Amino acid sequence: MVTTLRPPLHSRLLILLAGVIGAALLFTFATTPVAPIEQVWIGTGTVLGFLVLNRVRGRRMSVLLAVLSVAVTTRYLTWRLLDTIEYDSFWQAFFMTGLVLAEIYAGIALLLGYFQTLWPLPRRPVPLPKDPADWPKVDIYIPSYNESLDVVKPTVLAALSLDWPRDKLHVYILDDGRRPEFRAFAQACGAGYIIRPDNKGAKAGNINHATRLTDGEFIAIFDCDHIPTRAFLQVGMGWLVRDPKLAMVQTPHHFYSPDPFERNLSAGSDVPNEGLMFYGAVQPGNDLWNATFFCGSCAIIRRTALLEAGGVPTETVTEDCHLSLRMQRRGWSTAYLRMPLAAGLATERLMMHIGQRMRWARGMLQIARIENPLFCSGLSLPQRLCYFSATFYYGFAVPRVVFLTSPLAFLLLGHSVIAASPLAILAYAMPHMIHAIATASRISGSVRHSFWSEIYEVVLALWLVPVTLATLWNPRKGKFNVTDKGGVLEEGYYDWSAVWPSAVLAALLLVGVGFGVRGMLVNPSDSQEFQGYALNGAWALLCLVPVLAGIAAGRERRQRRNRARLAATLDGALVLPDGSRLPGVTRDLSLGGAAILLDEAPGLGPMTPLRVELDVGSERVSIPAMLLDTDGQEGHLRFEPADLADETLIVRAVMGRADAWVDWDQHRRDKPLRSLAEVVRSVGAAFAGVNIRALRGRPIAQRRQLAQPGRLPSRTEVIRPRAPVIGVLAALLLAGAAEAQTPP
Repeated sequence: MVTTLRPPLHSRLLILLAGVIGAALLFTFATTPVAPIEQVWIGTGTVLGFLVLNRVRGRRMSVLLAVLSVAVTTRYLTWRLLDTIEYDSFWQAFFMTGLVLAEIYAGIALLLGYFQTLWPLPRRPVPLPKDPADWPKVDIYIPSYNESLDVVKPTVLAALSLDWPRDKLHVYILDDGRRPEFRAFAQACGAGYIIRPDNKGAKAGNINHATRLTDGEFIAIFDCDHIPTRAFLQVGMGWLVRDPKLAMVQTPHHFYSPDPFERNLSAGSDVPNEGLMFYGAVQPGNDLWNATFFCGSCAIIRRTALLEAGGVPTETVTEDCHLSLRMQRRGWSTAYLRMPLAAGLATERLMMHIGQRMRWARGMLQIARIENPLFCSGLSLPQRLCYFSATFYYGFAVPRVVFLTSPLAFLLLGHSVIAASPLAILAYAMPHMIHAIATASRISGSVRHSFWSEIYEVVLALWLVPVTLATLWNPRKGKFNVTDKGGVLEEGYYDWSAVWPSAVLAALLLVGVGFGVRGMLVNPSDSQEFQGYALNGAWALLCLVPVLAGIAAGRERRQRRNRARLAATLDGALVLPDGSRLPGVTRDLSLGGAAILLDEAPGLGPMTPLRVELDVGSERVSIPAMLLDTDGQEGHLRFEPADLADETLIVRAVMGRADAWVDWDQHRRDKPLRSLAEVVRSVGAAFAGVNIRALRGRPIAQRRQLAQPGRLPSRTEVIRPRAPVIGVLAALLLAGAAEAQTPP
């Protein structure tokens, strides 16, 4: 059991004193009024201080720079509230208040993000008892509803192949679709098969029904497309055996197929997956505060804790996070291992991705309304803040739309919403903007590149606004929807059903830009009107970048393979029908086949039946295959499994290796200007249909080197705080436009 030691009294007093002094300094810094020119010097000093301190590496310096960022943001927001609000009409008050509230939301999200992620817990696996007879009994649940058997089968076969005593491992398909072919498959492979008379409670109800029919001490849950590695239980179970108060161990959701943004928009750029932000940084930060969330899959749960919490909650559509909240309210702990021990399919179409995020937003807002973690009993203050941050984040849609549409208030309707001189605007807003961008780049490095959060949120915001408002009004509405996985796309197309809201917004912004140009042409260049149209027109043009990127993400690219290819370097050999062997190394693998680089390639004809042997950890597997063709010394194979035993070997070789996903978070560190240039280029490439950074062929030796597993990630790399950078820029430009209409 893990025991938390309380600091001695004198240490706690010193911490309290430092906090009081810090709060007094922050209050003084944030509220002291100065002339605009003096604020220029203050802002310049903070930026120069950042540039000097940023050269010092280390987590403590990141914390110091985050404190500096919060101080600058607090000063900016204080100035906005005290000095820039003047109501002349109802609609001006409406737009002015809306923008200020959106900026306050962004400031709170920035602060919560820093708190939640600046000091991630580098938890490592702990060993199990030496004698496997002392290992606990585990039930594996694989819920399914309408997914195809081709999607579910690899997960079941991988679960049956977990390195765990056979008499202590039971795998169950929880089939809410009640399909005969699933029952037949379960009987053939040796898995359990559980159905129920109705689908009440969706996935949560399915799991609760299964808990009444099984008796394992622990329950591991996998979404039906999340394929575990062989080591999942051996790596993940140690903490649960050691600590009897630990209710759950969560591991990352790693996706081996590209999501819609990676496939449609990144155009070959080394852009981190959208989910890496959460699983690479937020969850380790949550773990520091004993606030790890259950994410619905790739987790091990103690049955006692699950039952004590009343089962998986059915009141919300994010039953996973809701369950961890209820377990922790009852005194249970949770843990997170930042090691991908399973991999699944990402959402494959932008509209599916939007639908999934709409469900997440609805569910997190339901939790906020039904069981507000900020005020409910049983949680520590840090736990409250972590759960509140998660629910608060999903209110981003309304502030995001406010930031994107605010320039139109002036350009199309003639309403100024900030009253301040241009110099004051620059003096206060520019340091705030620089610190938000630069600090985020430092602490988010390789898990989120600059400006990509804006693209993700813009795509979702217009869809989420009605969901947000409806859920806050009536949290009991809404139902669980299954995200479709698998499938092919013979021809690319633009999914206008997914991007039409962004297209409408883009049209309005273009009209606004046109009005801005017209206003500049008809007014003298030294007039306030000219300045107003110039600033708001520039802002509208800036807002077009993420909006156009969102439209570009709707260009669904052709996807003819129904099995994703994975870069993997495994030693192996082709065994020809005459028994001769051709050694080689794989370039990539999929559940359907492989590409193998051969040391020598005699004249092999297409459609040659053979067997491929692959070194998988401590064993070598032999899989029947068909040689489709050869390209120089590279052979392209299609697996030809004869039975379930062969299919199991394929899953073990492709997905089940313990080191299959060690390079899951290997991305170059962010540079904001480079990231902005990549966003712009990606938009152009998506519209033009050109892959601007297509990989070119490399010599075999280089390919082998590139495919080797990379270093483990640094634990100082944390998630970017969710400060809407585009919104900050928007506030800056809109402020200047408002002042252009304000008499000196």
